[in-house]
Amino acid sequence: MIEKVFRDPVHNYIPVDDELIYKLINTKEFQRLRRIKQLGSSSFTFHGAEHSRFSHCLGVYYLARRVTAIFDKKYADIWDSSESLLTMVAALLHDIGHGAYSHSFERLFDTDHEAVTQDIILNAETEVNHVLSQFSPDFPEKVASVINHTYSNKQVEQLISSQIDVDRMDYLLRDSYFTGASYGRFDLSRILRVIRPLDNGIAFSIDGMHAVEDYIISRYQMYMQVYFHPASRAMEVLLQNLLKRAKYLYPKEKEFFAITSPHLIPFLENKVTLEDYLSLDDGVMNTYFQSWMQSTDKILSDLASRFINRKVFKSVTFDEGSSSELKDMRELIYALGFDPEYYTAVHLNFDLPYDVYKPDVKNPRTQIEMLQEDGQIAELSTLSALVHTLSGTIHGDRRFYFPKEMLIQDDLFIDIKEKFACHIKNRQLHKTQIQDK
Repeated sequence: MIEKVFRDPVHNYIPVDDELIYKLINTKEFQRLRRIKQLGSSSFTFHGAEHSRFSHCLGVYYLARRVTAIFDKKYADIWDSSESLLTMVAALLHDIGHGAYSHSFERLFDTDHEAVTQDIILNAETEVNHVLSQFSPDFPEKVASVINHTYSNKQVEQLISSQIDVDRMDYLLRDSYFTGASYGRFDLSRILRVIRPLDNGIAFSIDGMHAVEDYIISRYQMYMQVYFHPASRAMEVLLQNLLKRAKYLYPKEKEFFAITSPHLIPFLENKVTLEDYLSLDDGVMNTYFQSWMQSTDKILSDLASRFINRKVFKSVTFDEGSSSELKDMRELIYALGFDPEYYTAVHLNFDLPYDVYKPDVKNPRTQIEMLQEDGQIAELSTLSALVHTLSGTIHGDRRFYFPKEMLIQDDLFIDIKEKFACHIKNRQLHKTQIQDK
């Protein structure tokens, strides 16, 4: 086929010269990703973060293309070039199952974008499956097995999903670019020069260790400064509480939801088909929320208005032992006219920047291997003091969210943060006194 080119702000030109890849891009399931924001509610905090899952998936495909081209040229003795196309296809399709405001939606309606991704690939009714099956009858199963981590070739699997893969490399650079944050930048060119296949996975030459360190630190900083931003999480909380209220009202207000939000009804009734899932995107949901602003239910209309018009909840951090303080806060909020079921939330965000392989845990991570000059393999944190510091340590916080109006409510001038801090301080002082005794 004649080479097609996508102009990309992160990678400049993304060429497509394989007919299978181009056909997949033009399927309706893949085109739908143009209507799904990559960072969901983060665009309410970082106004430039309007980029889509479509652009991210193209970027992941492009990085997979670059890596497999290197492997085909330099490591033909250990890399099977027949795996290159499969790797690029899996990279392109890895996020095709993401839904509207994916993670917030998933938590409330118990959907799983990875399971949906596999369904889109394997379901004979989809255009994606039709394209893959035309290429080879067993190709959909191969692609799905890469996505669900059961493919026999771990080189392919680790390029798509590991602690340093083409997915993470693209979203760090892309999210950094569109949010305007510099934290996610790292030396991609250097990493691509030092990546190489092993018999059972991938590794990086020791002379590129500092570039890999840079990548680990960049990922850590993006999580702490961008992905875990309190305002983005506040909008996520608003969205979750809004959808929770809709779910509560639906049995009594079926006609209202049939008129204002018809494609959401299968989710409210827990009878969802793949077609139902694919009918929703961020734009459809936003249209529904604007309709809900006219609801006679004051909570639904108010929450919808807050979400559409970015009236963010405020928050305070707390520790695991603060349950009594949280109860006091909810009672205070209720006394001032807000239903704490919908106007408060506890939101936890934690990340493990890097960890070694631990076969006994539920979801063991594939550790980063460094190829030393003598040919021996060493795990990254044994060579890097910087990565060793982050290895195995969980970072993040717990936040309690509440309406902004609670900071100063009419003539009561109640400062929740001070009250909450006072509770924490008193409890910690009490602990200290007990220890002193």
